[in-house]
Amino acid sequence: MSEQAPVQRDGPGLPYLHRIISGEIPGVPMGRTLGFRLAQATAGEVVVTGTPSAPGYNILGSMHGGWAAALLDTAMALACLSTLDEKQAYTTLDIRINYLRPITLDTGEVRAIGKVLQSGRRLAYCEARLENAAGKLLVHGTGSCLIFPKE
Repeated sequence: MSEQAPVQRDGPGLPYLHRIISGEIPGVPMGRTLGFRLAQATAGEVVVTGTPSAPGYNILGSMHGGWAAALLDTAMALACLSTLDEKQAYTTLDIRINYLRPITLDTGEVRAIGKVLQSGRRLAYCEARLENAAGKLLVHGTGSCLIFPKE
């Protein structure tokens, strides 16, 4: 896999995400490393998909919790980005993750659905659900993103 730096955003967040989805510009670099990608984006909601792989396993015989946390953090952060204009930037302020079911190779592709629940001038409160193909909830997360002027 070739390494590609992300393309700097020069406009609103949602069109930027659509350019990633279409393949016009590279996606989230961490996604290439961990095997997930942005699949859908609308204002305030995104879907990130990923497939468990053996290198992501912990010693318990399931995917490491950090893998699921990375998908949820990405889904929440990109949901926030989808609501921002060209003059705004953001960063994750905090996340809380609840692991409900193990994720294994047999789980197959999963979907992290990230949503902005409430947003103001400086803070966006978000949630994300990690689900299997049947829609069964595997992991749930909430978090907030700090919104600030883009330099």
